[in-house]
Amino acid sequence: MATTTPTSTTSATPASLTQVLLRRRGVIHLPAGGDRPDPTAEAGVTLLEADLAERGWLLSPALRDALLRLDTADLTGVGSRLLADCDELIGAARNHTPLFRGFPHRVPDNTLKLLVDRILTTFFQQPEQPCVLCRADRTVRPVNPCGHLVCGDCFRPADYSACPICHRQIDRTDPYLTAGHREQSPVERRRAKRRPVNAAGPDRLRVLHLGDRLHDDVRAELTALLARPTALPPVDVDDLELLLATEDRTDLSWLPASVPGRETKARLLAWLLADPIDTATARTHVSALVDTATDVLRLLVARSGGESLIDRPRIAPVPRPLRRVLLAALDRIDPVQLVEDMRRHRRAWIAIGERLHPGEYVTRWPGVALAFAVLRRTDLNTHPACDAILTALDGRPESHLWLDGSRVHAAVRARRVEEAMACGDTLDALALLRARPGELLRRADHLLRTAQSEATAEVVSAIGEAAHEAAPAVVLSALGELRTRGSRHPSRVFFPAGRTARAHVVPEQRLPLTPASVADVEQALTAAMLDRLAALPAVDRAVVDTGLDGVIAPFAERTASRALVTLARGSVLPIPAGRFLRLFVHWTESDERVDLDLSVAVYDHTWQHVATCDYTSLNVPGAVHSGDLTSAPAPRGSSEFIDLDVEVLARNGGRYAVVSVLSYNNVPFVEMAEAFAGFMVRDDRSGDTFDARTVEQRFDLTGPGKVTIPFVVDLRQRTMRWLDVDARVTGTNHAVHRHSDQFATVAGALVESFEAGGRVTLGELGRWIAAARSREVIVRDLSGMTLFRRAEGEPASTFALRLSTGISDAPATAEDAAAAALQFVARGDLPAPDGAEVYALHADRLDAGRVRLLAAADVAGMLAAATK
Repeated sequence: MATTTPTSTTSATPASLTQVLLRRRGVIHLPAGGDRPDPTAEAGVTLLEADLAERGWLLSPALRDALLRLDTADLTGVGSRLLADCDELIGAARNHTPLFRGFPHRVPDNTLKLLVDRILTTFFQQPEQPCVLCRADRTVRPVNPCGHLVCGDCFRPADYSACPICHRQIDRTDPYLTAGHREQSPVERRRAKRRPVNAAGPDRLRVLHLGDRLHDDVRAELTALLARPTALPPVDVDDLELLLATEDRTDLSWLPASVPGRETKARLLAWLLADPIDTATARTHVSALVDTATDVLRLLVARSGGESLIDRPRIAPVPRPLRRVLLAALDRIDPVQLVEDMRRHRRAWIAIGERLHPGEYVTRWPGVALAFAVLRRTDLNTHPACDAILTALDGRPESHLWLDGSRVHAAVRARRVEEAMACGDTLDALALLRARPGELLRRADHLLRTAQSEATAEVVSAIGEAAHEAAPAVVLSALGELRTRGSRHPSRVFFPAGRTARAHVVPEQRLPLTPASVADVEQALTAAMLDRLAALPAVDRAVVDTGLDGVIAPFAERTASRALVTLARGSVLPIPAGRFLRLFVHWTESDERVDLDLSVAVYDHTWQHVATCDYTSLNVPGAVHSGDLTSAPAPRGSSEFIDLDVEVLARNGGRYAVVSVLSYNNVPFVEMAEAFAGFMVRDDRSGDTFDARTVEQRFDLTGPGKVTIPFVVDLRQRTMRWLDVDARVTGTNHAVHRHSDQFATVAGALVESFEAGGRVTLGELGRWIAAARSREVIVRDLSGMTLFRRAEGEPASTFALRLSTGISDAPATAEDAAAAALQFVARGDLPAPDGAEVYALHADRLDAGRVRLLAAADVAGMLAAATK
């Protein structure tokens, strides 16, 4: 049965789907309108346009014209939903009232005095007695629900939004609050925050476009996600599941022939094999997509509700039809390879054997039974299918599988590699690793360190050969790591696999590689990438923006935070013009009280602590805190803010400002109903505390972490380095003064590692892709655009080097860029031909209906596409 194309109407589109398309493609699908614009709709569209501009979005002419053709009811519905979706993306849909209503102008200077007053009030204030602080009579009243006795003269109601003693949220109708403050109406709030029409927009400003066919847009995003060669970040995992849910499993003609991302493949197969199962269809697609035992393991984990192999759930029961499909897929794999794959996750496979029952089908799929016999160390004398297993063993090379007594043994490649490396036999290890290009690249540093001088050239050659076949993430990771190994670094940084984005810092104990080895291996890896990229379709002209030289090419996004502007860990960007950075955090507790603390620790250039701005120090030169709210009941939640004056902090000896969010009472982020943070860039401190238009970044706080370091601000360079790591903490009562040394160690090591070039940037990768695929390349920097032409017979490696260091052939203009079918830019403000491939950190005016919008992972994924 053919899949029917959904009608492109707002009423037929779930709100979550409209938000996904808004965020990913910048498109809006409208219900059918009239043939002509409705003059009465002009005022409504103008108001919607102004409200969207306040949030950082603009309407394209075609979308504005289509909105004018809607009747009043449809326009109202579309506008309300669109504004709600935009508010959700930037965090403006929540209450953002700080503890000190007068923030940042009326925040107590003396935090210690305020603490003493609160303690005195807590322990000595009595009902119907004068205030223990000012001795005034009849000024003390209890607040609901905490019951603290508060003096309205010492703690002015107009200054506080919560209990001034315990800082917990209190009843909004409590007389203490209503006596000193009146909530503004929505109209008053809108008038108060209205900005001048000519006010500068944020860097993330984006033009919204009119969607044509909803089904085509959904299919385009779904196809792009399935083509990703790396593990998807959480936000893309959610989007993939939502987009798959819109598809009909009875027509699978659109499915790709291969899915390079292993975890993505597992989620696709789990959707495909959901009950009820069509065995014939399932067998066809499983046969085409499954090529390792770990593919089946990931499928069963995904089908059981798990996210990855690291945090495996209990495997759900497997119905008999699906069992037969999976056993048939496993039996097509060579038993030696099957055993090697299974041994990587031995305990999981033993448990899965209880679900698949391979012994029931031993005569039909004997290779699987043989692999399980090796894995379980089965005594064949007691096995009922001994003869069938022995028959499957016949003909196998004895060096790989052999019978010892009554048990089958296997010589696994990984063990043989370890034995060769332990004996110092680099060439033997290299011979074994050539069959596993990815593993060879992961061990490249060790191979180069242990190789004798006469074997170094062969190791370098093998690394180059492996780079032609390995996954893009592995190639980029190896290049970034190896090119920094020519000098000694004080520390080494690891990012262990898992749900928590932790960075482990250990002293560097490896001896550096020789400069010649580093140069040779860097050249070999770069040449391999250029060879792979040259196999992609050629284009006449490309554009590369040097503004991407600080944006890291992603290759490990499994723990990346959901963010308004997607950045890979280690990326560094200039802070947009504006003197003040306003940091914010908002959270809503679920079953237990949650106290999040937004904090900033300032360090000098040697990472010595200079100052702290948090709940223990509300006002320091160059930074001011909005106050410490200690509860966040639904539905309002709580918000905290910190204003940073970059110039003042730098003048006072600060170099790095490490931003952190700490769960004071040790509640993991994952157990909160909602938690997110971000920052704004502001020219002054007037206006609303939360100004949606000035929001430059907003990211979710998720996962099992309790303390996170999202980014570091370089106060002198005026840059923001995205770290997105969780700190390893124990106990409770988390605060900067407990963890400042750890923050300095982790942040300092990460900044040093990234500055040393330990990660490939999108600017570098963009130049390599452009040099391999284009005859002409336009390079854009702060001074303008210049044109480079590839000379006849010029190698791609030489052309790529010239793009970053050479002299151009001629200046270029925006009109010249209009012919560039391949663009890698920081802002999508250049014209592009229809069908062009464009990566833009900020989409700006790009129309996903005209060009193919690339995500950062898609750029790296071109290496995988080139090997097909």
